[in-house]
Amino acid sequence: MLEAEATVGGGSRSAELTLPGFIHDVCSAVHPHPLASPFLRELPLDRHGLELVQPEIPLAHPLDDGTAVILDRSLAATAASIGGADGRAYERMLAPLVRDAEKLLPAIFGPLLQFPRHPLALARFGALGLLMPVDRLARARFDGPRGRALLAGLAAHSMLRMDERPTAAVALVLALTAHAVGWPVARGGSQRVADALTDHLRSLGGEVETGRRVASVDELGDARTVMLDVTPRQVLALARHRLPSHYRRELRRFRYGPGVFKLDWALDGPIPWRAPGCARAGTVHVGGTLEEIAASEAAVVEGRIPEHPYVLLAQQSACDATRAPAGQHTGWAYCHVPSGSPEDMTERIEAQIERFAPGFRDRILARSAMGPGALERYDENYVGGDINGGRQDLRQLFTRPAIRPVPYATPDPRIYICSSSTPPGGGVHGMCGYHAAQAALRRS
Repeated sequence: MLEAEATVGGGSRSAELTLPGFIHDVCSAVHPHPLASPFLRELPLDRHGLELVQPEIPLAHPLDDGTAVILDRSLAATAASIGGADGRAYERMLAPLVRDAEKLLPAIFGPLLQFPRHPLALARFGALGLLMPVDRLARARFDGPRGRALLAGLAAHSMLRMDERPTAAVALVLALTAHAVGWPVARGGSQRVADALTDHLRSLGGEVETGRRVASVDELGDARTVMLDVTPRQVLALARHRLPSHYRRELRRFRYGPGVFKLDWALDGPIPWRAPGCARAGTVHVGGTLEEIAASEAAVVEGRIPEHPYVLLAQQSACDATRAPAGQHTGWAYCHVPSGSPEDMTERIEAQIERFAPGFRDRILARSAMGPGALERYDENYVGGDINGGRQDLRQLFTRPAIRPVPYATPDPRIYICSSSTPPGGGVHGMCGYHAAQAALRRS
C-alpha cells in the first residue's frame, strides 16, 4: 500500500489541531460502519487497538422551543421523543427496516446493480427511500415539525437538495444504523480505525509505505493488479494513457458535489445545550426545521452561501475522556458550502450553535478552521471540499464513476478504482475497496 502523505488514514485521521492534549478528528468522526459494514465487522480490529465507544444516545436534533428530538437506539424511545401520532408513524416506518437490518445492510453496502439476496426486504426499503425525496416523505408521514426535522437532518448528510432523490434513502439508512448498531466514536480518535486496519494488513504480510507519491501507474512496474483509491480526476492524471477515449470522456463527466467548511474547538467545558438531551448525544444536527434545512441545502446546491447553515456537530469527548484534558472538551462541526468556496463560515456556524446553546462561544479556548481549499490540500480526493467522493444523486448513485457492469473495473484489466467515487460511496466502511478486490479476484 502506497500512501502519499506521512501517515495513513485519509479521511480517518486525528491530530491536535487546536491546543496540546485536545485530540480532534480531522475529517470523519462518528463510526457506525465498522459495526454495520459486512466487511469491516468481520475483521479483528479490536485485537489491533480499535475500541468503539457508544454515546448514551446516537443523535439529538434541537428545536427553537428548547426541546430536542432524540434518536435513541430504542425505536420506542425515539417515537416518544417525536410524540403523538407522528411518533407512532415513525415506529411503524422504521420497525420493518430494523427487523430486516441483517438482510438490508449487506445489500445497501453492495454494488447497486447486483441482484440482491433478499429482494423483498430491499424492495420494502426502496419503496420508502427511492420513490420520493425526503421532503415529500416527511410531509406524507408526519403532521408536525418534530418528525419532519429529524428526517431532514438525517437526509442532509447527502449534500443534496431536500427535494432530490435519494435523500429519503440516506435518511432511512442513517436511522437504521442508529437503531441497529448505534453511532459510536473511536476511543482516542478516528486515527485508531486506520491504524487498526494498517496493523491487520501488516499481520497478514502486507507492506505499507508512507510518503510515497505516485505520479503515474507506470511507476508501479509490472504489478498484476493496481487499486486506485482516488477520484476520477486523479485516475485520469495517473492512468490517462492506459484508458480508451470513451472511458476518459465518462470520467471527465463525473460530477463532484458541494464542499464543506469545518471547525474544531477546544472547549473549557461541555457545550451548554438548552435542551438537556443534546448533552447526552454523540452527534447533534443543528439546523432547525425541515423548511430551514431545505433552504440551507438548496442554497448550497445553487452556488449560494446559506446565512443559517445546517450544521453537523459531534461531541466525541462526551463519551471519550481521552479526547481532552480533565474537565475540558472538544467540539467538531461542519456545514456545506458551494464547491471550492473561499467564504469563512466560522461566524455563521457558531451563531447556529449559540442559537441552541447560549453561552457556547464563552467556552471556546481555541479553534481550527478548514475550508474547501484547505481540505483539498489535506486530501486531494476532497475535490472542491467534496468529502463524498462525488455528487451522490440518484443518477450518479447507479453510474459511479462510469456506466459499467462492474464499476470498479476500468477497461485496463490491471487497473481498478476502489475509492468513495465507486459504490456504495462515502463513509468509513471499506466496502468500495472490498468490492474492487472481489472484482479483481474474479477477473484474475
